[in-house]
Amino acid sequence: MTVRYGIIGAGMMAQEHIRNISLLEDTAVAAIADPNEEMRQRSEKLAGGRVQSFAHSLELLSADLCDAYVIASPNDTHCQILLDVLPGNKPVLVEKPLCTTVDDCRRVIASAHGRTAPVWVAMEYRYMPPLERFMRELASGIIGKTIMVSVREHRFPFLDKVNNWNRFNARTGGTLVEKCCHFWDLMSLAVGDEPVRVFASAAIDVNHLDERHSGMTPDIIDNGFVIVEFDEGARGMLDLCMFGEGSYWQEVVSAVGPKGRIEAKIPGPARFLPTGEERIPQIEISHRCTKETEVDTVEVDPEILRAGDHYGGTFFQHQKFLELVRSGEGKPEVSLQDGFRSVAVGEAAELSARIGMSVEVARL
Repeated sequence: MTVRYGIIGAGMMAQEHIRNISLLEDTAVAAIADPNEEMRQRSEKLAGGRVQSFAHSLELLSADLCDAYVIASPNDTHCQILLDVLPGNKPVLVEKPLCTTVDDCRRVIASAHGRTAPVWVAMEYRYMPPLERFMRELASGIIGKTIMVSVREHRFPFLDKVNNWNRFNARTGGTLVEKCCHFWDLMSLAVGDEPVRVFASAAIDVNHLDERHSGMTPDIIDNGFVIVEFDEGARGMLDLCMFGEGSYWQEVVSAVGPKGRIEAKIPGPARFLPTGEERIPQIEISHRCTKETEVDTVEVDPEILRAGDHYGGTFFQHQKFLELVRSGEGKPEVSLQDGFRSVAVGEAAELSARIGMSVEVARL
């Protein structure tokens, strides 16, 4: 039986979801909702043109054409759209961040109480093949208990989006929520523990300073360092630069334990690289006792790579979400609580950067 998707939002990330859904067997995008006509038309074309189109998500929901929903609208719309979607008790995949604030996350979690259909928070980085390999190696115990985990992301600035909504903290939750919720999720997954304290030093120093939108200057952070402390003593660190697009690897994720060290090196999307050619991610494992280092590569089907900017993560995430939808049972691998945790760490980091002091996550 064909699973029919409703896509709420029709911008860049929604279009990535549509391209990846099209690679899955017995699926179809049945409906799209977005107030921007140009984005709707682009998404309709990607979906093959056989799709119902709506200017408002409530119209899409009222039409009741879909078996599952994907929410890929701007961050600040997630909360209300989820409150509208959840009573229908159909499977939902909602883009990160779950919401822009912890208070809105709480509202959504309360609204989801009693549902039987899953709500999956889209954390594409978990499903990038090099990071899946990284997590499998950690789970095998190859480095022992993870004591330190670090993420370095040196990348291009935020892309241009409709009405430049991604230039402002009020609409995104701030860079350390909007972009970095992926990294707080990876850190928690890598150490298997809860974050308790955050310290951030960050600012906006280079990007978008000469822009004005509706008379306002963008205020999103474009660089910073963040330290996250976990309940049982592990520590995580983020090194973020949003004007570092010259880096050979866009992300480098590493973990260290008493037996050794493992590192995943991930390129940026090929369309942003000078040659336009895909680079192949690397996994490097250093063994403390033998002083030996293994280096391996992680390749992905080129068709899957062309479908998005997350090194195959969106496709493999959709595969698992579709399995859950078809089975009618089981729990999402990325839960509402996981989404809430990543927003809480990001909000704590944004606050810490403003006040220059560490912030207890429980304070939020």
